[in-house]
Amino acid sequence: MDLRYKSTRNSELRMRASEAVLKGLAPDGGLFVPEKLPVLDVPMDALKDMTYQETAYAVMKQFLTDFTEEELKSCIEKAYDEKFDTEEIAPLAKVGGTYFLELFHGATIAFKDMALSILPHLMTTAAKKNHVENEIVILTATSGDTGKAALAGFADVEGTRIIVFYPKNGVSRVQELQMTTQKGSNVEVAAIHGNFDDAQSGVKAIFEDQELAKKLEEKGYQFSSANSINIGRLVPQVAYYVYAYAKLLANEEITDGEEINVAVPTGNFGNILAAYYAKQMGVPIGKLICASNENKVLYDFFGTGTYDRNRRFVLTSSPSMDILVSSNLERLIYLITGEDAGKTKELMEGLKGNGSYSITDEMASKLQDFEAGFATEEETAASIRSVYEETGYVMDPHTAVAACVCGQYRDRSADTRKCVVASTASPYKFARSVMTAIDGKYGTEEDFALLEELKRVSGVDMPQAIRDILDAKVLHTLECDAGKMRELVERLLVSDQGM
Repeated sequence: MDLRYKSTRNSELRMRASEAVLKGLAPDGGLFVPEKLPVLDVPMDALKDMTYQETAYAVMKQFLTDFTEEELKSCIEKAYDEKFDTEEIAPLAKVGGTYFLELFHGATIAFKDMALSILPHLMTTAAKKNHVENEIVILTATSGDTGKAALAGFADVEGTRIIVFYPKNGVSRVQELQMTTQKGSNVEVAAIHGNFDDAQSGVKAIFEDQELAKKLEEKGYQFSSANSINIGRLVPQVAYYVYAYAKLLANEEITDGEEINVAVPTGNFGNILAAYYAKQMGVPIGKLICASNENKVLYDFFGTGTYDRNRRFVLTSSPSMDILVSSNLERLIYLITGEDAGKTKELMEGLKGNGSYSITDEMASKLQDFEAGFATEEETAASIRSVYEETGYVMDPHTAVAACVCGQYRDRSADTRKCVVASTASPYKFARSVMTAIDGKYGTEEDFALLEELKRVSGVDMPQAIRDILDAKVLHTLECDAGKMRELVERLLVSDQGM
């Protein structure tokens, strides 16, 4: 079946998968969604014996139907190779009674590698398929991890340029250095004076700026996105939930058809939406546990039916979740409206104009697959400490939020299903937060001063990604106000300054 993609704000718009990957964002500001969610055509009994690469192909071929088998397998082989420090790519660690799906074994030690290792290959393949002659400019906002993973993926990829915006003082020191030391003749990194939502809104506004698009076209450029608004980011993420279930089956931790729960630390909603897509494809997932930090806009949404970003923005120890506008939620909203593009557009315009929207009772009734919870800073630290003291396993703060919320759900419900927690980053990315949680005596030391102590405590060697930045030179020092992002992009591209 040739699966087409439509915009959440215009169901009449239809594109092939490769076109949607290239566009990133629909022209009307909507997000691309498949016209129909496909189902797995390989039984779990067969999937349990597959490698990660084979599983990824079984999943992705269902979504990216205009890629040939040869093209898709080539993209997968180039993505999931020795860049990952384990052959399993996404190993499952059984810790106590919980299973941690470790998604941080890639080049930048965060879960974003799982999709951003393959997106550049999907995009360049799509460009050739669609006879694109323009240079593709990847424009990305990051709350910490997407930026480095995208930079690493697209650095020196022929026919592309990449510009990443991140919130100054809104990411960890390791995250910042990973970005500002990135090599590549086609990369630019800029800190904005604002938070992630400002960066994300600025990028979306640039995408929707037709005047700028025309100027870029004249210069031989076109925009695309590496954020999870790009369907080429979302589809590869579905694969690891399928893989996790298959490996539980292979390890005889569950029986075929037995339901599991999945807990996901959630900011922009892409990672948990991928789990929802996996469930719709036929993976026996019971509850999707949406875990928030103190920026608990999603927790409030699932509890009240009102999404309201009009609140204080909190800087936490889990900065990749410090988000008040969860872009990928729009894809779920579209589904629960009954795929009503007009209603979805109305709600999203309410969010943009008033900072809030409310769903109907009928729409809310379609959210039964989800549970939501949040962890305070104190609860997050306590989760890191208790899991370490009980098992010796060391989590990063984002993973700890999900583990904590998973525990809260177990305590308040009679649900005894096994739970997979999406472990989204190496603790080495957040050494100070992790070590302080384990023992308060480390609270005055900087991240880099604690790396050797973290190695001792965790028994895990320092990842190459950390070793690479210890003595690396800072190459990117651009800064701008949030309202000046368009001006900076125009200067870099239209005036040919930088890069």
